[in-house]
Amino acid sequence: MQDPRTLRSQTYYITQRQREWRPPTDVYETDRAIVVKVEIPGIQEGDFSITMVDRRLVISGIRPKPEHKGSYHNMEIQYGPFRTEVHVGVNLQEDAIEARYEGGFLDVTLPLAGVRRIPIS
Repeated sequence: MQDPRTLRSQTYYITQRQREWRPPTDVYETDRAIVVKVEIPGIQEGDFSITMVDRRLVISGIRPKPEHKGSYHNMEIQYGPFRTEVHVGVNLQEDAIEARYEGGFLDVTLPLAGVRRIPIS
């Protein structure tokens, strides 16, 4: 919601940011990639976005609130806007990043750039 205010004949806006929740997020590394796994069941692919900005993987979206007729006795599932960010401190092959959403889990694979593991004998 925007609240217009005037100061010295200039109008500016105060925006009230909706509170975002952070879904459970795992980050692990394999020999060839960093994998980010986010638990976000109850959404459709069009309900979220994935971006790379300044070495940060940003996953954000909205889990819609279900329509219930009645009173809650217990409410632990979070709804509304969500966001999780992962800072990536290594070089990636950004054109080869892949994402898959299945069974309520989003898996984002960030292939490492120029990484070659050297075996020790």
